[in-house]
Amino acid sequence: MVSTPMPAAATSRDTLVLTAADVRRLLQMPDCIDAVEAAFLRHARGEVLGPAVLGVHVHGGGFHVKAAGLTSNGADRPVFVAKINANFPDNPAAFGLPTIQGLLGLFDAADGRPLSVMDSSAITSVRTAAATAVAAKYLAPPVVDVTICGCGEQSRHQLRALACVRPIRRARAFDVDRSRAEHFAADMSVELRVDVSVVDDIAAATDSNAWITCTPAHRWFLGREHVARGAFVAAVGADHPEKQEIEPALLASGVVVADVLDQCAAMGDLHHALAAGVMRREDVRGELADIVSGRVRGRRTDDEIIIFDSTGTAIQDVAAASIVYRRALETRTGLPVSLSE
Repeated sequence: MVSTPMPAAATSRDTLVLTAADVRRLLQMPDCIDAVEAAFLRHARGEVLGPAVLGVHVHGGGFHVKAAGLTSNGADRPVFVAKINANFPDNPAAFGLPTIQGLLGLFDAADGRPLSVMDSSAITSVRTAAATAVAAKYLAPPVVDVTICGCGEQSRHQLRALACVRPIRRARAFDVDRSRAEHFAADMSVELRVDVSVVDDIAAATDSNAWITCTPAHRWFLGREHVARGAFVAAVGADHPEKQEIEPALLASGVVVADVLDQCAAMGDLHHALAAGVMRREDVRGELADIVSGRVRGRRTDDEIIIFDSTGTAIQDVAAASIVYRRALETRTGLPVSLSE
């Protein structure tokens, strides 16, 4: 579907349809990081509707629905987002399709009008990385030597986002498919002007002070023996209960910050630590909203290992979608349709 400029006759009752290309053009990473940070701050203030999540697993993948909203802040009307994503990890190799496909509905939360329907894959990729950047801003060492585990499309957004908030001294890439790691390293070295190299075993990267895991793993691979004191770990891949990237004992021995505690307890790496009996919910230092608002101090000592359990929340989606919709109106991007006719 080709983006269509909005005609002059478009009205406030129209629903704006935006393609993946539209979203990618309208949503820039630095702006998304700022919006996601502001949304978590509003969450701490009680200015968020929800969030809520529903997951349905099928053979080879699954579907999840995530929803949240932002109340009116005086300048803007309240908005609500419901996102439906399909996640099928074998898609690229088996069918030549993206791992994540879906759509997002943005609504006016004051009168229920459907404001926009947009592709959700680009929203999900950028807002997921933006949350890592927000966490790293508060929890990571001031200069990072980072190892990326899993070199799919999300890894590229993750490194871009991290570069927005921290100087990257060096990056290393690990993937079970070495050629994918090599392509990642070559591309990102040029794009970010950072030394990015490939490692065949994460044991070769134990001097890293930052880790980002964004894989479809169902069994943990990053353990206590890999992570040095003082490191920051962004655990991004475990977005349903069957996925796992981090050894439960590593979470238990470090400091855990959740994006949303209830969600992480049900489907994140924290879920596995709780199930193993090595942690309790009360052991979690706080949610990202607590850290951003200053209600909870994030890093307290230089030698703490801090794990950010990032399961992905619609708080991030509503922040990103609001930017996209506003800029689409400003630039007359998208196809306006009347769904009620």
